[in-house]
Amino acid sequence: MAPWHPNLVVRSLDQFLLFIIILLFLCSSSTCFATSGEAVALVKWKDSLDMNPTTHSLLRSWNLNSTHSTSHHLYNNIPCTWVGITCNDFGSVINITLESSNLKGTLHNFNFSSFPSLLTLDFYNNSLYGSIPMHIGNLYTLTFLDMGSNHLSGNIPSQICLLTSLRFLALAENYLNGSIPPQIGMLVSLEVMYAYSNNLSGSIPVSIGNLSKLTVLELSENKVVGSIRNEIGQLKSLTTLYLDANQLTGSIPVSIGNLSKLTDLDFDENKIVGLLQIVLYVVSIGNLSKLTVLELSENKVVGSIRNEIGQLKSLTTLYLDANQLTGSIPVSIGNLSKLTDLDFDENKIVGSIPNEIGLLKSLIGLYLFDNQLTGSIPVSIGNLSRLSSLELGGNKLVGSIPNNICLGGKLTWFTAGDNKFSGSIPKSIRNCSSLVVLSVAGNQLRGNISAEFGRYPNLGYMDLSTNKFFGELSENWGQCPKLTMLNISNNKIFSRLPPELGKATRLQKLDLSSNLLVGKIPKELGQLKMLYILKLNNNSLSSNVPVEIGMMSDLETLDLAANQLSGPIPMHLELCSKLLHLNLRNNKFSGIIPFQIGNLLSLEDLDLSKNLLLGELPSELGHLDKLETFNLSHNNLSGLIPFMSNELLSLTTVDISYNQLEGPLPHIKAFTEAPIEALEGNKGLCGNNPSLKPCPTSKDKNRNQAVIAMIVSISSILFLLFIIGGILFVCRKRVRNMDEPRETRTEAFFAAWNHDGKKVHEEIVEATENFDSKYCIGVGGNGSVYKTLLSTGQIVAVKKFHENDGIDHQQAFKSETSILPKVRHRNIIKLFGFCVHTRYSFLVYEFMKLGSLVKILSDNEKAMELEWFKRVNIVKGLANAISYLHHECFPAIVHRDISSKNVLLDDECEAHISDFGSATTLDPDSSNWTPFAGTLGYSVPELAYTMEVNEKIDVYSFGVVALESIMGEHPGDLISSLLSSPLHAVDVLLKDVLDQRLSPPKRQIADQVVSIAEIAFACVRQSPQSRPTMKQVSQKLSTPLQSLSVPFHMVTIKQLFDSPTWTT
Repeated sequence: MAPWHPNLVVRSLDQFLLFIIILLFLCSSSTCFATSGEAVALVKWKDSLDMNPTTHSLLRSWNLNSTHSTSHHLYNNIPCTWVGITCNDFGSVINITLESSNLKGTLHNFNFSSFPSLLTLDFYNNSLYGSIPMHIGNLYTLTFLDMGSNHLSGNIPSQICLLTSLRFLALAENYLNGSIPPQIGMLVSLEVMYAYSNNLSGSIPVSIGNLSKLTVLELSENKVVGSIRNEIGQLKSLTTLYLDANQLTGSIPVSIGNLSKLTDLDFDENKIVGLLQIVLYVVSIGNLSKLTVLELSENKVVGSIRNEIGQLKSLTTLYLDANQLTGSIPVSIGNLSKLTDLDFDENKIVGSIPNEIGLLKSLIGLYLFDNQLTGSIPVSIGNLSRLSSLELGGNKLVGSIPNNICLGGKLTWFTAGDNKFSGSIPKSIRNCSSLVVLSVAGNQLRGNISAEFGRYPNLGYMDLSTNKFFGELSENWGQCPKLTMLNISNNKIFSRLPPELGKATRLQKLDLSSNLLVGKIPKELGQLKMLYILKLNNNSLSSNVPVEIGMMSDLETLDLAANQLSGPIPMHLELCSKLLHLNLRNNKFSGIIPFQIGNLLSLEDLDLSKNLLLGELPSELGHLDKLETFNLSHNNLSGLIPFMSNELLSLTTVDISYNQLEGPLPHIKAFTEAPIEALEGNKGLCGNNPSLKPCPTSKDKNRNQAVIAMIVSISSILFLLFIIGGILFVCRKRVRNMDEPRETRTEAFFAAWNHDGKKVHEEIVEATENFDSKYCIGVGGNGSVYKTLLSTGQIVAVKKFHENDGIDHQQAFKSETSILPKVRHRNIIKLFGFCVHTRYSFLVYEFMKLGSLVKILSDNEKAMELEWFKRVNIVKGLANAISYLHHECFPAIVHRDISSKNVLLDDECEAHISDFGSATTLDPDSSNWTPFAGTLGYSVPELAYTMEVNEKIDVYSFGVVALESIMGEHPGDLISSLLSSPLHAVDVLLKDVLDQRLSPPKRQIADQVVSIAEIAFACVRQSPQSRPTMKQVSQKLSTPLQSLSVPFHMVTIKQLFDSPTWTT
């Protein structure tokens, strides 16, 4: 053995320690250089963002301390202490977490290769736009990627499938299009995938079956086509599968039954076909014992609900509504003891409601309306102590309503109208203080109404009409502080009207018609200031109409017909300026018709027939230019019919029979074409009507008419000569003015950014072949727009102004070139440059591929592609842009011509405001007055009497465009109806005015559509002061929403229009 030398050992140990020290130094230096590179990459990306005060403040710590290269300074550059950054023990970045940070910009300058250790990249809920770079595939260590709720567009890059360590992938709520990459199956570690609310198309890739660890797959609200892949059955770890709101066809594959861990299954709003029996067989024979949610609403599923449904004992939600289901509800439904929501509405289900429904002790919502159910409501339904909503309307149910229907005390919504129920209202309803909506109209219920109903502090809607209730009206109705609609018409109520009804001050509709009411109309009803409809017709009310009725300033329908009311017609009715329908027929009103009736300029229907009225007709009746029906028959009216303007084009029906009227009929179609029955029984009517004699003429009358005709003719000729002379004078002067500047302006002037102006000018003229019409893509009031391909490959839009060089065109050109270069917002079109030439002037903009919003909405195919989430984002983008102009520019800019033709969409459906030719800045130190500008239908009503310009002009126009976006057409008729007669909106449902080319919105999108409608109605209020500011609008649209308090299909226009007025 070799001899042992201690000195040699010591020397070897020293060398080893020296090696370790050098190695540690090198590792430390490497880390410093690595982290320095990460810091530089982060700062470079930060500098590329669209900075705003919030982002600037948040990322203040993202700052390089030094540019020196010493290790000390490099250490200071380690970003581990920066906001949103987490490092590992070696100082390398492993987490970038910047969710909800108001970031705006692209990912194109984000150097993915600089982060070799990155595990988490979280950009959720920002405003990032542009495409996802393919270099994202360099983040090989990434396990968590969340880019949801941004504005990202383009395809999902196939390189994302190289992130084989990825466990969480969220790309939801963006504008991504194209297909899901076929290589998606390479993400073998993936556990959660969110890609809902995009514009994805194509079919589900076959390789998705390789994602054996996947637990959540959500592809809702896209355009995915084809059938549901059989390979999905290989995802044995799947717990949640949402494929709703796509365009899937075919049937549900048998392999779904293999997903034994599945808890949530949602295939709503597709085109899935097949027998429900097969669907339930597939679901039940598989080991889907953990399934809690099964949603197949709004498909084309047929067949009956079979007993197999009872095997899904973990179900909490079962939605099969809006299909074509037949057969009866199986008794096995009682096995679903955990069920909270059961919806079978809008099918063709027959048979009775099984008694076993009472076993569903967890049930909160039961929806069976619009089917063909028969039999009675099972008594066992009273066992459902948690039941909140019970909707049984539109069936053929009989028998009595069970006594214990509200035994649990939580029932808020009970509708059972249009059935054949009989018997009395159960006692539990009398004590059901939780009720918000109660509708049992159109049945055969009976009972003493004063004893059957109690006090309801939360009641908002009560419809007992068309039944057989009797008794007296209780004063308790006045103690329902939230009551907005009370309808007890068509019953047998023998009672006086209780004055306490005047305490229900939120009432909007009161219908007590067709009963046996007696006594006076109490003056306390005048306290119902929000009332739109008051129907007391077909009763036995007597005495005078109280003058306090005139205090109902919002009243639109007043029907007191067929009573025994007497005295004069109250002149105070003129205070009801919104009145549309006034019916006082078949009473004992006497005296003259008050001239104040002629001041009800909104009146559409006037019926004063079968009374004791006398005297002459007031001339003011001729002012009612919106009148459609006019009935004064069976009175004792006399004299001539007053002059009525030929502008009464709305008048279609008249009846003046059985009076003492005489003289000529008005020259209005409704009179000249009236049947003999509408004119008979008068003293001496004449005129141009087949049933009457012509009116007598005289030579004097003819002579006077000839003189008048001659005077009119001579005056017309002189006036015409004057106009022609004026035109000639103006034209000669204008020709001289136009000739003068052309002598001095011979060179073209071009202003552009990042371009050689003269070269671009020549290129544009050449590319459009001197503005040939074949390149024209639109024509407006000031000029034509041409699609132009530059030599660089860039496509631009060139707006060439009309060549008449009018002052309006000059002003428009000046406005565009002075305002657009100063603004910078992603939702405002970019102006690249402009040209002023002796022969023409033009502007060069960025090109918007999809064109204007109005163009898309007017095309059925394109409108169907503009889905709800896209429309919501269009409205949000428009609001953000206008808010920027009003509140972030100084001085503030008012566009003055916001309309759907001036909202352009790029290839990702992102909205951009264009055409700033009418825009102006506001001088904060003086009044701002200017001539009219804008587009009819979008301009504010106050411009009819004032020329003052303020931000509320754009607010109103925004409201119109927002409504147009969700309705699919211009909302002019709806807005006019709401502003002139809000009554029309009482029973109009929001879902019925939305664009019917799309399926109704669901879940969060439905909430956002309702919010947009509510905001839009606030924006189009008649008073500018009651409209919100665009800053308020933008903030509200970006604020997280609470779920709707009522089902979406029950939301009315009236509820939205009457939401609280904004404070400004």
